[in-house]
Amino acid sequence: MDTIGVLVVDDDFRVAKVHRAYVERVRPFRVVGVAGSGEEAVGAVDELRPDLVLLDLYLPDVFGLDVIPRLRSAGHDCDVMVISAAREADAVRGAVRQGVVDYLLKPFEFADMRARLERYVAQRGRLESAVVRGQADVDRVLAGAAAPAPIAACALPKGMSVETAELVERALRGADGTLSASECAALTGLSRVSARRYLEHFHTTGSAEVSLRYGVAGRPERRYGWRG
Repeated sequence: MDTIGVLVVDDDFRVAKVHRAYVERVRPFRVVGVAGSGEEAVGAVDELRPDLVLLDLYLPDVFGLDVIPRLRSAGHDCDVMVISAAREADAVRGAVRQGVVDYLLKPFEFADMRARLERYVAQRGRLESAVVRGQADVDRVLAGAAAPAPIAACALPKGMSVETAELVERALRGADGTLSASECAALTGLSRVSARRYLEHFHTTGSAEVSLRYGVAGRPERRYGWRG
């Protein structure tokens, strides 16, 4: 798969460094540059021609969404994913109207970003390989562009994210048998504690079942499997 070049835009260099490290852990992404303001972002896109811009909204010189029209006016067709602490409905609506491919709220874990990037790769592949013979083909492409519905069953407890829950669910569904919390952590990139928390949530809501594996000594290992 071709490399996807990414520009990270955030005025906090420590946050930008973390985001850069996250992105470069996911194939086929590669960070081509970092910008700390809207003006720097426009100049960096001119020079580096990234495929995807990770855009913070609270920039020192402009509101992040104001960068997008400037990029379009300059002829740049790069995709934009908002990564921000902005929770205002107007910001989210404005981002949708500007055509952003995703909107990720800070703070988040690596697994949350990975899920978003992987979804972006899948949609990008669908768009590039799409052959439109009729309405059904158009509907198929547009359906892929829509954000997935939240995890079924019930609302997640405070402090848990839909993206991470989806990641753990995929690991469970794709497992050949059952998974321990350690195995789930290795598959998803989460810490063992975080993986165990989501696994226990799925067990509590009835989405996953638990079995015990007894070893030679010590407490039995809890193993999780997706129901149905």
